[in-house]
Amino acid sequence: MSTFSGLNTAYSGLVAARNGIDVVGQNIANANTEGYTRQRISTSAVPPTGYASLFAAGFRAGEGVSVEGVSRLGDSFLDARVRSSAATSGYWMSRAEALTNIESTLQEPGENGLSTQLNQFWSAWQGLANQVGEAAPAGVLLAEAGVLVTRISAGFNELGGQWAQLRGKVDGMVSELNNAAAQVADLNATIRSTLAAGQSANELLDRRGVLSSTIASLAGGTVRASADGSVEVLIGGNAIVSGDTFRPVQASGAYLMDSAEAFPVSLEWADPTRSGKAIDLQGGEIAGALSALAPADGSRTGGAIAEAAEEYNSLATSLAEQVNALHRTGQSTTGETNLDFFGLPPGVPAARGLFVIPADMSGIAAGEPGAGAYAGTIADKIAQLSVTANSPSKVWSNFVTRIGVATRSDLQQAVVADLTATSARSMQLAGASVDMDEENVNLLTYQVAYQGAARVLTAIDEMLEVLINRTGLVGR
Repeated sequence: MSTFSGLNTAYSGLVAARNGIDVVGQNIANANTEGYTRQRISTSAVPPTGYASLFAAGFRAGEGVSVEGVSRLGDSFLDARVRSSAATSGYWMSRAEALTNIESTLQEPGENGLSTQLNQFWSAWQGLANQVGEAAPAGVLLAEAGVLVTRISAGFNELGGQWAQLRGKVDGMVSELNNAAAQVADLNATIRSTLAAGQSANELLDRRGVLSSTIASLAGGTVRASADGSVEVLIGGNAIVSGDTFRPVQASGAYLMDSAEAFPVSLEWADPTRSGKAIDLQGGEIAGALSALAPADGSRTGGAIAEAAEEYNSLATSLAEQVNALHRTGQSTTGETNLDFFGLPPGVPAARGLFVIPADMSGIAAGEPGAGAYAGTIADKIAQLSVTANSPSKVWSNFVTRIGVATRSDLQQAVVADLTATSARSMQLAGASVDMDEENVNLLTYQVAYQGAARVLTAIDEMLEVLINRTGLVGR
């Protein structure tokens, strides 16, 4: 081996050590960067070259080290698990949030809940039964009935507001989904060209990984890698990103809860080739929100918000029908019969349209014909509706119980899904995140290697100086 070739061997060591220091510096600089995956240089020993001859020595060392590239220390299986768990967590978190908001509007149990107001309404009827013809108990009844009607309407309208708010949130999530997918398509093109040129695309891969996780969290996206370095991202079994092509999606349907049954909210493809085709999402925050926005189906398995609104309608209808059925059999202090206490206009949701008909005690039929208008028999019967098997109070109590159970169930699902997502993320970080202690050790290793290669270079330089400048001068 030529002495001059030793210079190249030492130089290759210098280059490898310097590249190692550069990579360590990149890792340390991005220790707190979200989505960054630590890197290492890949090296291999360069074997001896040339050919053997009669004048060549029998032993030949290699010719240094070759830097093959910069490896990204990520795990594709852990990445896929993170995306899958994020999709499940996003779905249950979205549902749990919707149910928690519904439960908070009920204010049950508490003095501002409908249960308390219903009890006060029944008590007002009992008070009237004991003092028929007196203005005070009649005024109390009408006041309590008015508050009850207002409270039912307010609860129903509050659910409508929650529905509209969540509907607007879906538009925001869809916009975020489209933005992330568009960026993934752009990154696919850049990564493909970068890899084809033989360059490192590790930082671009990190950025694409973060965006892919965002898509998974929003719409349950799955990722399939291609040989050219690009990925295909699927939602509902179809590609939203394929190579450098991005296919936008859109949310369609009503913006008001009252129109949800006629125009259900759904996620659809917006590109001309598949426009109007609904997407069957398998997970993600959008899927959870759409499940909460679904219309009521008559069997209490529809969207949580619409089903809750239907319970308000059921309460209003049950209250009006049961009270009116008894009230019509009564007689007012002026001798009138067949009077309704509550009104329900047609074409309007019961909870929103329910109103109190009597303006004063003359319109209240508390007595029973034949027993005297001041007997209070009918008022007492109406008061006893509170303890019947199908009373409005029972209807409301059952609904509150169902909401409580459903909320607890979805919260538990959300907690379990979040723990799974956290565990997956922790496992991913354990292998991919930057460990400062490890990087300091690597930095010291590359520093010593650089110093060693420099000493070899110095030694060979001194040898060559002797050969070139001092050969033949010995003994003179």
